Amino acid sequence: MHPDIVTLEPNLDGKDLSIGIVMSRFNPVVCEGLRDACLAELLALGVAPQDIVLVTVPGALEIPLALQTMAMSEDDDFDALIALGAVIRGETYHFELVSNESGAGVTRVGLDAGIPIANAILTTETDEQAEVRMVEKGRDAARVAVEMVNLQKSFFE
Repeated sequence: MHPDIVTLEPNLDGKDLSIGIVMSRFNPVVCEGLRDACLAELLALGVAPQDIVLVTVPGALEIPLALQTMAMSEDDDFDALIALGAVIRGETYHFELVSNESGAGVTRVGLDAGIPIANAILTTETDEQAEVRMVEKGRDAARVAVEMVNLQKSFFE
């Protein structure tokens, strides 16, 4: 690497960060696994339990609206948000619709609000694939949220 290039290293310090989480209740085994792994990792990164707000919604399509509501909330000033859900392929086209629209909605909310959102809405072919991925994806969502908040803050210091 060139010595004159400024490199910002990942910062996973969650101390004093406020994190909002929106979790789908559809596919509860997977979503609760995502939630548990995400919460454990947030705490391990130093986010205080009282600085975490968890809300649930019926399914993945409802996640973007809940994220938008949290991002715009004046009562809670969230540093980052996390989307947790599982869309598992069925026998209809509905899988593609839910996967595409929930993903696009999450991205749009983050960009419109200027707030980091970690998207941990799993899209898998089977329940088994989702269960294999849920713990690591839950942990990853926590790390992404904290890292992106700290990256964003580093530009405003």
